[in-house]
Amino acid sequence: MAATPSIHDILKTYWGFDQFRPKQEEIIQSVIDGKDTLALLPTGGGKSICFQIPSLAQEGLCLVISPLIALMQDQVQNLKAKGVKALMIHSAMSRREIDITLDNAAYGDYKFLYLSPERLETELFQARLKKMNINLVAVDEAHCISQWGYDFRPSYLNIAALKEQLVNVPFIALTATATTAVVQDIQEKLLFRKSNVIQKSFLRKNLAYVVRKTENIIATMFKVIDGIGGSGIIYTTTRKRTKEIANVLLEHGLKADYYHAGLSSDERQNRQRDWISNKTQIIVATNAFGMGIDKSDVRFVIHVDLPSSLEAYFQEAGRAGRDEKKAFAVLLVSPSMIGDLNHKTELEFPEIEFIKKCYLSLSNYFQIPIHGGLNQSYDFDIRDFSNKYKLNVSSCYRALHFIEKEGLISLSENFYTPSKVNIVLTKQDFYKFQVAHKIYDYFLKTLLRTYGGLIEGYVSINENELAGNLKSNKLKVIETLLRLQKLEVIDYIPKGTLPKITYTRQRVDHVHISKVHYEERKKITFEQVNSVVKYAENESVCRSNTLLNYFAETIDSSCGVCDICLRKKKAN
Repeated sequence: MAATPSIHDILKTYWGFDQFRPKQEEIIQSVIDGKDTLALLPTGGGKSICFQIPSLAQEGLCLVISPLIALMQDQVQNLKAKGVKALMIHSAMSRREIDITLDNAAYGDYKFLYLSPERLETELFQARLKKMNINLVAVDEAHCISQWGYDFRPSYLNIAALKEQLVNVPFIALTATATTAVVQDIQEKLLFRKSNVIQKSFLRKNLAYVVRKTENIIATMFKVIDGIGGSGIIYTTTRKRTKEIANVLLEHGLKADYYHAGLSSDERQNRQRDWISNKTQIIVATNAFGMGIDKSDVRFVIHVDLPSSLEAYFQEAGRAGRDEKKAFAVLLVSPSMIGDLNHKTELEFPEIEFIKKCYLSLSNYFQIPIHGGLNQSYDFDIRDFSNKYKLNVSSCYRALHFIEKEGLISLSENFYTPSKVNIVLTKQDFYKFQVAHKIYDYFLKTLLRTYGGLIEGYVSINENELAGNLKSNKLKVIETLLRLQKLEVIDYIPKGTLPKITYTRQRVDHVHISKVHYEERKKITFEQVNSVVKYAENESVCRSNTLLNYFAETIDSSCGVCDICLRKKKAN
């Protein structure tokens, strides 16, 4: 038997690094020693390595629980590019795709399986779990498990049930931002056998936090960009505004683009790639941008709207200056912003009766009977839905997110999924079909030459590419694929671009939304908003110290580089 590679060998082989970043090695060793571990590393601290290396150093599979499809997709693609076998399950997959993926996880030599917390309770997953040789459970974005966190998701509470089934398997929880209450809550909710928190200081000496109060956000934004230069991110809260600001930047001769979850997967990847390679200087984005992106030379992050929490702000601002060189996190504040933020937050909590009405309408829209729909996913066009039931689109969107937080549904982001094909016959039966049906022989041979692995599982295809190889056209290719599917030779899943709604609980007759729970969430949310307002209005305490104190970290001295510290220096 070959010797198990050391964690340093793995780091060098797969990542090309000679040494770990601060706290990474300590976290990895804690996991290898079998300890439940909460890893607190700020944005850019290299969290994924902390569960990927321990799993690669041992026999078996790492189960990675993550809330975002885009984040899972990025990590799986990165692992595959390194030659590591990784799988993912998401709501845009068919039941058969999920079935094959779980079979591969149970019986194949895969090292990572990524999935959302909603999938843990499904019959398909539970049936295969007993057959998986799991060496580690990694809970990414672990703050989602805490009602005190800024993105609480009830489905995360289901994760603890794995403890009973995986008795001797360590858990690692990872997050970039957590207050004292959240740190304690994560460990309690995940049933840690013993408190074990390994945290890198949130102090960023090279990052200057700045608040600029201004009557003209756009003019001040240009002054900041001109004064700093280099690569940057501008965060705003609406999709519409990302495009508007990017166009203003382009008109002023700056290489800019915009990014939000409503773009197709290809558009998002291309814009992200252009920005990372510095073809684009500035990306204007909603909070959908930044997760899992490793770009070290970002010189500035500008917020042109107030964020909803200091946790979100700290995470987004922390994407500047990962190369340890001087960088700036600038929050632009206009006189109307605080009132706007409070109003927007109030709108995040529609009336309970309206939420119930949306749920009832949704179930009627998909024609789901009482006690039906469990784990079923549906393409969802919110505009069509809102028009049909005469509901305001924005209010409806917020109500659906509240229903999601109640654990009744899961609403995925807009997610482009390419067309896929799987040959459902055995090799022997497939050959018999080719012999008996010469009319399809050339088509099937071309399909097999163009795409490998079709018998083993689902493979992404491009109908245009296949049409070119067949010297045909796309419509004829699709028609033939559908005929072969009807003959039960293949399973063909056409591409999709709509968001998905998955029923994570069977449809209920009467939605019960606890008023206590509703009011408690509202109270916590407004407390987070008030922390942002205090940060923006503060004119006496070092910005860095304010943020560190929020996360229960204290240091003896001020940063010396924020706008408040510089103002005090100038006054002296």
